[in-house]
Amino acid sequence: MSEAWTIDDFRSHVGQEIGVSDWIPVEQERIDRFADLTEDWAFVHVDAERARAAGLDGTIAHGFLTIALIATTVPTGLPRMTGVTMGFNYGFERLRLIAPVPSGGRIRSRFAVKECRERGPGEWAIHYDVTMEIEGKDRPALVAEWIIYYRLG
Repeated sequence: MSEAWTIDDFRSHVGQEIGVSDWIPVEQERIDRFADLTEDWAFVHVDAERARAAGLDGTIAHGFLTIALIATTVPTGLPRMTGVTMGFNYGFERLRLIAPVPSGGRIRSRFAVKECRERGPGEWAIHYDVTMEIEGKDRPALVAEWIIYYRLG
């Protein structure tokens, strides 16, 4: 999403969806790299045969990988804010993993502005309601209230 918004644009969209990201593939190679990085080689993530024997259709992404991929969806899902000198992930008020992301599936995020809170002169915390969809599935991968802190200059 190349559109640039001011803080007032975000403030005027509280309670509204403001963007939907492009689809992101979640291939087995990505899941395997995440397993190596986190040393979480549970069979449901890395062994398709055992995962099927356990009643799954195949391997699934780690929950923490799914959470981390929220950041990957930001460039195409959220408007860029003008005047930002620094921005960072401030954490979550709530987060639930609803459905597993299957290996080979695709995900995308829907972003809505829940709240814009001024923290000090030129400092803002924006709370986003995020729903991460799984292509072709009725239930989302996750729902979260995510906070990003911005310093404007």
